[in-house]
Amino acid sequence: MAIARFPSFVIDCPDPKALAGFYGALLGWNERVDDGWVEIRPDDGSNCIAFQQVDGYQAPEWPGQAHPQQMHMDMVVEDLDHGEKEAISLGATKAETQPGTTFRVFLDPAGHPFCLCLS
Repeated sequence: MAIARFPSFVIDCPDPKALAGFYGALLGWNERVDDGWVEIRPDDGSNCIAFQQVDGYQAPEWPGQAHPQQMHMDMVVEDLDHGEKEAISLGATKAETQPGTTFRVFLDPAGHPFCLCLS
C-alpha cells in the first residue's frame, strides 16, 4: 500500500520564473507563482514540477562530473527534429555530446540536462 501520492519534482535554479516559463512552454503546462516558488501543472493537475531559487547556483556539467547532474528529465516527442527545433526556440541548447540515436540531450536555460526521446 502506498504511503504517499502525487510526487512532484523541485528543481534548483537561479531564476524560478524563467525556468518554469521554459518548461511550461515546452510541455504546454500552466504556471503558478507563489512568493518566489513557481510550479507548472497540466490542465488536469495530475503532475507538478516546481522551481526554487538557489543562491550561488552552479549548473551541472554534462557529461562531465565536476558538477553532477544528479537528475534529469526525459520527455517523449513524436519527432526528434521537430522537438529539437521547438526546444531550441524556447531557449534550450543542444548538448555537444549525443550518446544515442533515439533521444537527444539538451541543456535548459539554467544548464540542467534533459532529453527528448522517441519512447
